Amino acid sequence: MVDKVTPFLMFEGQAEAALNLYLNLFPGAELKRLDRYGKGEPGKEGQVSRALVSIAGQELMAFDSPVHHAFGFTPSVSMFVDCADEAEIEALFAGLSDGGEVRMPLDNYGFSLRFGWVDDRFGVSWQLNLPAA
Repeated sequence: MVDKVTPFLMFEGQAEAALNLYLNLFPGAELKRLDRYGKGEPGKEGQVSRALVSIAGQELMAFDSPVHHAFGFTPSVSMFVDCADEAEIEALFAGLSDGGEVRMPLDNYGFSLRFGWVDDRFGVSWQLNLPAA
């Protein structure tokens, strides 16, 4: 029986920078594991071979692929975040969109108080939502 499903983010040399961004932006985010490639291992020495972070109780795994791929992240799979208040959604939107791409600016689109969709500078897609009370 499946115990849980954990999103797994594959980077090519930017895993640690992405994780640091998320750890700094999300209050209470926690780095639970960080392993690095060592000398003689398949990845570049010092890059992330396996990481586990927890954001609002949701665990995410990440690593730096030692193999170049002809694909990256796509917005068809995104992280959906319900924010607690206006200040939180503003801060997350600003931090995640910095150097990234805004797909939908923060606004009221009729299904919540505010919503915004961004791809961060690493290509990970985030939907930020301020639900109606």
